[in-house]
Amino acid sequence: MSQFRSFLPILHWGRTYSRAALTNDLVAAVVVTIMLIPQSLAYALLAGLPPETGIYASIAPIVLYAMFGTSRALAVGPVAVVSLLTASAIGQVAEQGTAGYAVAALTLAFLSGGFLVLLGVFRLGMLANFLSHPVIAGFITASGILIATSQMKHILGVNAQGHTLPEMLWSLFAHLPELNWITLVIGVATTAFLFWVRGNLKPLLSRLGSGPLLMDLLSKGGPVLAVLATTFAVWGLGLAEQGVRIVGEVPQSLPPFTLPGLSWDLVEALLVPAILISIIGFVESVSVAQTLAAKKRQRIDPDQELIGLGAANLGAAFTGGFPVTGGFSRSMVNFDAGAQTPAAGIFTAFGLAVAAVALTPLVFFLPKATLAATIIVAVLSLVDLSILKKTWSYSLADFVAVAATILLTLSLGVEVGVASGVAISVLLHLYKTSRPHVAEVGLVPGTQHFRNINRHNVETAPTLVTLRVDESLYFVNARFLEDLIQARVTEGCEVRDVVLMFSAVNAVDYSALESLEAINARLLDMGVGLHLSEVKGPVMDRLGRSHFLEHLNGQVFLSQFDAWTHLQPKPAPRAAE
Repeated sequence: MSQFRSFLPILHWGRTYSRAALTNDLVAAVVVTIMLIPQSLAYALLAGLPPETGIYASIAPIVLYAMFGTSRALAVGPVAVVSLLTASAIGQVAEQGTAGYAVAALTLAFLSGGFLVLLGVFRLGMLANFLSHPVIAGFITASGILIATSQMKHILGVNAQGHTLPEMLWSLFAHLPELNWITLVIGVATTAFLFWVRGNLKPLLSRLGSGPLLMDLLSKGGPVLAVLATTFAVWGLGLAEQGVRIVGEVPQSLPPFTLPGLSWDLVEALLVPAILISIIGFVESVSVAQTLAAKKRQRIDPDQELIGLGAANLGAAFTGGFPVTGGFSRSMVNFDAGAQTPAAGIFTAFGLAVAAVALTPLVFFLPKATLAATIIVAVLSLVDLSILKKTWSYSLADFVAVAATILLTLSLGVEVGVASGVAISVLLHLYKTSRPHVAEVGLVPGTQHFRNINRHNVETAPTLVTLRVDESLYFVNARFLEDLIQARVTEGCEVRDVVLMFSAVNAVDYSALESLEAINARLLDMGVGLHLSEVKGPVMDRLGRSHFLEHLNGQVFLSQFDAWTHLQPKPAPRAAE
């Protein structure tokens, strides 16, 4: 039964649900629902889908995550980066606005959900570790720039296209003669207002003596105020007749039951993008969930999170949505509003369902420029170009990974950018580990500690060389150690013993074992002993399964000090007087 509860976390937190938690969850749901209505419409627009799709993608997925997820505050739904990836992926297989485009979105959600559930069942969440933080930071920064640029066509009221930054900028420039000044005024004014709300409204309300709940509602409801004001202006002034593009008719219904397309050609075209969306979404979601859980000394289960997010995406696939994940902004709002349990998400889904049935006619005259402004303000907070300076000063390899990811994402598109970032990270890791840090060490006077001879004033012996290997040995770096030892022992003829200090070696693969055997044979021919010290138990067990220790022309010492004491030259006895 306990194993079943771990698979269905709602059975755990649901048993202890209290009236106090209910009150807090309801308040949080109200705040989040107010924020999500315009945000969901905006992210559907970003994905190239009808606006109601954003609300549909925020109902069933939230409920399913509440049942299967382990985070108490994570809010699941459409997010900017995943919406951009969705538009990029399905734009390659179908034309925007067609039935095939909507079916491709459902299929992408289905494939993403299935892949996440599969990873969760086999507990393979560690695969997401192949996306390093510098690559993720670079990709999100580049995506934020792309998203903001892609929405400029709605701010300007033109028909610009493009998937990469050069394409978008050129298209915007080419279509400038079509600029609609009324749309531009709406877009710029809304963007300025939303930036002001984000940075200044809450302090202003605090100075006026407003309560915390009212401040939260008004500050988080800034997009709603912008939606109401601009919609009323377009309707009252007849601006739609003057070229201002509006959302138009939105179906007044609950999410429909839908079926993804499973033709082989469509699945083949969307499989790789679905995997990328799954991994990126999972990394973003788990990062947010772990941050929020730590604030309340709670914990999440990353493998169960895979199942929760997978279930949410499968729900989106069968209810007219598109790929979803845990969003940073909505989750922070949910947490700050006092959400105690995932039930807050269920209440939010109910509020969005009411909005889908009762409020959609009210957005008929909503200008697309307002939704574009909502997206721009949200995603510009993701842009962090300071990561370039930070990685430049700390690690050249990480800087190369970040810079390459940003440049390739902006110039070649999001899928190429993230795939290249992963490949660059792996190649840089292989390069760094192919040249492991190996330090020659000596005894710190008056102690039993050994340190790098180039950094510390230590004792050494001319006939004894001790090399501390600071990396596990495997096929990529095995030959490097061979060449290093060969160069060191041929510098002079005094060396009689070489000790490999293995305190930092966690593994030795078969290729490295063969290199150790070659080193041993070569030193034996030179009359030089090969010794090991401070070998970890698992490494010793692995070496014991081979014949290496039997043929070792030296000894294995428990500590480096034992090796030093045993191998250093003994002083010659004094002659009898």
